[in-house]
Amino acid sequence: MIYLKDADTISEKTACALGLFDGVHRGHQLVIGRACEYKKQGLKPAVFTFETDTVTTKGHDGKIEMILTDKGKQRCFEKLGVQYLFSPRFTDYKDMSCEDFVRRVLKEKLCCERAVCGTDFRFGKGAKGDCGTLCELGEKFGIKVDVIRQLCDANGVISSTVIRSAIRCGEIEMANEMLGYTFFIQLPVETGQRIARTLEHPTINQRIPKGQILPRFGVYCTRVCFDGRWYAGVTNIGIKPTFNAHTSPLAETYIIGYDGDLYGQTVTVYFDKFVRPEKKFADAQELKKQIDRDTSYAHEYFKAHKIHSEVI
Repeated sequence: MIYLKDADTISEKTACALGLFDGVHRGHQLVIGRACEYKKQGLKPAVFTFETDTVTTKGHDGKIEMILTDKGKQRCFEKLGVQYLFSPRFTDYKDMSCEDFVRRVLKEKLCCERAVCGTDFRFGKGAKGDCGTLCELGEKFGIKVDVIRQLCDANGVISSTVIRSAIRCGEIEMANEMLGYTFFIQLPVETGQRIARTLEHPTINQRIPKGQILPRFGVYCTRVCFDGRWYAGVTNIGIKPTFNAHTSPLAETYIIGYDGDLYGQTVTVYFDKFVRPEKKFADAQELKKQIDRDTSYAHEYFKAHKIHSEVI
């Protein structure tokens, strides 16, 4: 996949998928997939999006809580077959008029002949443009527009807003169904207080940065990937209340059957099932007993799903 900078232009004709694509969920995959289908007609699949952490909103802290980091989004785009990606900062383009966006970005920069968007797509200064505006301007500048209807499942419309809510509430299986893949974090492993090691369950600690969606505090059955291998795991999201650690939110994962050193490495943790809320225990021994129970539960969960309990 070719990453375009502000000064770059494309000489090849493209079919361009448009949207923020936060989460690259099943609905987003339909939009991007339609753009990729035009490869059969000689058009190169492209995506125009924004760096997610630059997008302002009236919600949480004025910023969108990212389901995926920008690197995670890029990884999904590449898997879907996107060949060109232009992902500038929102602040650099938010005051551009609708017509300037279609002419300068889509036509002149991205050499777009087909634009694909969802019914809720907005663009231009003050988000004044919608898919109807895009169709009108597309006629003016020789760009045909495909508008993809929002995808629904048993829970209703699939949207990033609904998925964020599900993740915050610990409804991770519902979120995974709407995403079309297993929700994951991909973060560096930090040196911790080594408390879990004294409980015979050494863990990796990954600090969840501000701006990334924070799953419900509690314990999850997870899968962990590093060095090309898969392991079953038990992950606690929270702040270690038993030890009054006063830490910012951490993902603390016990990797079943592994006792190596991953400090400084970037490790991917996939969330399969919420087990229980985070709890403050009377002492370390009570916590150890609960960790033993959580580990046994994870063994049985992965066994039931035909996943080996140590190496997947």
